Amino acid sequence: MAQAKTFKTEELEQVFNYVKLTKHAQRNRSILLLTHWAGLRVGEVAALRMCDILDANMSVKSEIRLAPEQTKGGHARTVFVNEKLRVELQGYADSLKTRESQWAFFPTQKFPRRGFTANTLTQHMNTIYRQCQIAGATSHSGRRSFITNLASKGIGVRVLMSLAGHKHISTTQAYIDVNDDM
Repeated sequence: MAQAKTFKTEELEQVFNYVKLTKHAQRNRSILLLTHWAGLRVGEVAALRMCDILDANMSVKSEIRLAPEQTKGGHARTVFVNEKLRVELQGYADSLKTRESQWAFFPTQKFPRRGFTANTLTQHMNTIYRQCQIAGATSHSGRRSFITNLASKGIGVRVLMSLAGHKHISTTQAYIDVNDDM
């Protein structure tokens, strides 16, 4: 099976311009940003609760601590949230009607407490990419783009491995899409 597409800046802007026009635009943008700017897996995004993102003052934390049951490999990890992403997530969080600590950070109309499942969020993201007509884009494209972009800035593979939550360097290396700019 082919790997997920890595995004160019213009393609990501194309997606964000489309998302502006969708119902739940701020939610959809925040979901996509967590994969593209923080490298979260779609299942990790779906598993996020309010208490994972917001502190006691309802401000977005600078670090997201994922519990083992929230990750693919069953190993806890810390995800760093840069200031730009914190501002975006705070805007979304401020728009929420309910911010109960154990509720899903991305509630759905049908299941506000539980939110998306990994499968429904994957389908939702893939639909957005399909509507934008970006060939090869999948719910894993953000994560792959995140790792590739950092690699192209000279970040070492061991650091990338830690940021991605991988146990083996070979796994991280497979994510890096070599391009002419590199």
